[in-house]
Amino acid sequence: MEFKIGFAVSEEKKEEITAPAPAPVVPDERLPRRSVVRVHFPQRNMTLAYYNDRFDLHRGDLVYVDGKLEGMRGRVEDVNYNFRINLADYKRVIAVADTSVSGRFVLAGSHLVTFERASIPRRKVTSWFKAPPKPDTKYVSGSDESSFPLRELHRMRIDIAVAERGQAYYAENRVRYLCLDGMKGYALVEGTEPYDVEFVYSDGVIYALTCSCYCVGCCKHEFAAMLQLRETLDCIEKNYAEEYAAAGYFAAVAKDVLFSYAVDHETGGVLTLNPGAANAPACTEESPEDDGIWDDADD
Repeated sequence: MEFKIGFAVSEEKKEEITAPAPAPVVPDERLPRRSVVRVHFPQRNMTLAYYNDRFDLHRGDLVYVDGKLEGMRGRVEDVNYNFRINLADYKRVIAVADTSVSGRFVLAGSHLVTFERASIPRRKVTSWFKAPPKPDTKYVSGSDESSFPLRELHRMRIDIAVAERGQAYYAENRVRYLCLDGMKGYALVEGTEPYDVEFVYSDGVIYALTCSCYCVGCCKHEFAAMLQLRETLDCIEKNYAEEYAAAGYFAAVAKDVLFSYAVDHETGGVLTLNPGAANAPACTEESPEDDGIWDDADD
């Protein structure tokens, strides 16, 4: 079964921006409009008021703020344009996530997959889980020359107890997003916080595997990501090999993530289900108990 997801509201705005107009416009962005907004933070079960002068905010928008709840995502519950406040009493909205999604998605086990680069690129999905880095943030990374076949995860240099926790993360569907563009791969794994897993995949072999949790050696987030990568590639190769070969790219997002962030808070749009694809072979999720912790095809 496949899904075509597109929101009429988003499409209308896109046409409005790209159409010829006598006055200059800001491409693909809503012009800022001052407001005082009430934001709910599910992790803390708190709703607080913030000043906004950088965005045109609406109910349902996913935002990040400064102050004590910096880095925690919240949902806009109310927007007030008529106000007079003392700015010293208010923290501000510092970022808003782009939750607009359009494109064709196919079912692939626990995830929905697209072969269109513009549908859910890494930077967009990352904004659903993480506040943007501060301007002075600097990242460095390094990797040794170790590698292992994706089909032989026992060759990963990972402690068995860590692998078991990674297996649990995979079974709990904590690999929220996964993409592979050519040989360059990325996964977002949700633990105590969202972690970035990066890797290179070539001819069935994984190279340069790193995680932002900064553990020494392979971690549970990396192991979970590898299990999800294997499941997703199996499904793609079985059912969508031609599309993947033509695109040289795929992005997979957990079903609940796509609906929670991109669909639930929309008030208009179209969701099309195509039963014509329902006869394709099903992609089944592997049970952690089936073949043991490593679950390798060659064992």
